[in-house]
Amino acid sequence: MLSIKHISKRYGAHLALNQLSLDLQPGQFCVLLGPNGAGKSTLFQVLTGLFSPDAGDVDLFGVSLRQHPAQVLARIGVVFQQQALDLDLTVKRNLMFHAQLHGLRWRDVQASAQALLAQLGLPDALERTVRELSGGNRRKVELARALLHQPALILMDEPTVGLDPKSRRDLQLAVKNQVQAHQCMVLWATHLVEEAVQADRVLVLHQGQLLASGTPTEVRQQLGGSTLEEGFIQMTRRTENQDNT
Repeated sequence: MLSIKHISKRYGAHLALNQLSLDLQPGQFCVLLGPNGAGKSTLFQVLTGLFSPDAGDVDLFGVSLRQHPAQVLARIGVVFQQQALDLDLTVKRNLMFHAQLHGLRWRDVQASAQALLAQLGLPDALERTVRELSGGNRRKVELARALLHQPALILMDEPTVGLDPKSRRDLQLAVKNQVQAHQCMVLWATHLVEEAVQADRVLVLHQGQLLASGTPTEVRQQLGGSTLEEGFIQMTRRTENQDNT
């Protein structure tokens, strides 16, 4: 499992993560829900090794990110908030490059790549340039790329930015299907409450702290709203009002 242990990260006077602890289990589709500035991106930067925490550690199946970063990062797949595909290369070339970065030979993963694309509704995309694809289908290619080396954990940092409602729904369904098929863990960061409703587990992050955790129904009850969205809005307002007093 993924175990985040008392992670803190500060930028000058700003405390972005404040003694954050949480666990994820295999086969879970978890949504990390928080408003802008909650600390979601900082957490992802720590999990991907871009930033080192000021305190705390991350374990993936018992292996410390601080002590053995290469071992941990090799088991993580990432879909970044900003698109990270070469638009002028084919889907195949983009996937080949990713395979090479992980020390994989294309001939050993080509069948898996084709199967992943087929599962994501893109059976004929391999020889197409990325530029030809819609925004939603580009995101699916990024998901296939993230899955290519069979990671234990997939991080998705606000992956539906700029997508229309149908593309958002299709991408989330595709991710949930992959969780069930591969029994991996997904941590999906968003500020959109509607993306949390179908999650196995919702983690509410605000001002660097975990305020609620559980199923969507349990989190709604913890936040005290008649709906998850209402509870989320009330929670952020209460916290902001406390900060202003």
